[in-house]
Amino acid sequence: MNMLRAVWNQIRLTWRLLRDPRVPLWTKVIPFAGIIYVLSPLDLIPDLLIGLGQLDDLGIILAGMRLFETVVPADIVAEHRQALARAG
Repeated sequence: MNMLRAVWNQIRLTWRLLRDPRVPLWTKVIPFAGIIYVLSPLDLIPDLLIGLGQLDDLGIILAGMRLFETVVPADIVAEHRQALARAG
């Protein structure tokens, strides 16, 4: 359950950062690169392998969100993390 909560929190943080006008536009492309990969016909592990194929897609999307978080200025990320913690 903690892993699902961590994924949900990462999605919420990414969404907040995407909507923040202080975050540079070029960095906002990063999370979408993972989504484009998932939608493209190229795939590291074919989706025909039930479970494994979907896990690599999820991993790529999560990695894109984490990379996005690391390139956004730390003070902005900290501000949004605090707001999410207060919101519950």
